[in-house]
Amino acid sequence: MKQVAFTMKLIPGNEAEYERRHREIWPELASLLREAGIAEYHIFLDQSSHTLFAFQNLKEEKSKPDSLPENAIMRRWWAYMADLMETNEDLSPKVQPLQKVFSL
Repeated sequence: MKQVAFTMKLIPGNEAEYERRHREIWPELASLLREAGIAEYHIFLDQSSHTLFAFQNLKEEKSKPDSLPENAIMRRWWAYMADLMETNEDLSPKVQPLQKVFSL
């Protein structure tokens, strides 16, 4: 499996709402993510900096996460989450990719 990690930023004061919306993730979005080859997707919050750390395990043979921004469901989710996070002009979250430097 391929591993991908990145950070995003939460606007302070939105921690509970961010978590609530993810607990109620839309079934069609969960299906879309799985169809794009995302086998696991975890998001952690550093409350001191409001940094979200995301980690994905991708099925290499089925992995197509680069196609997600073209999908209407993904764009609708971004619009739904835009009031909680730092975003780009297209409402996608501002993402900082992380480089893997160690594994055990």
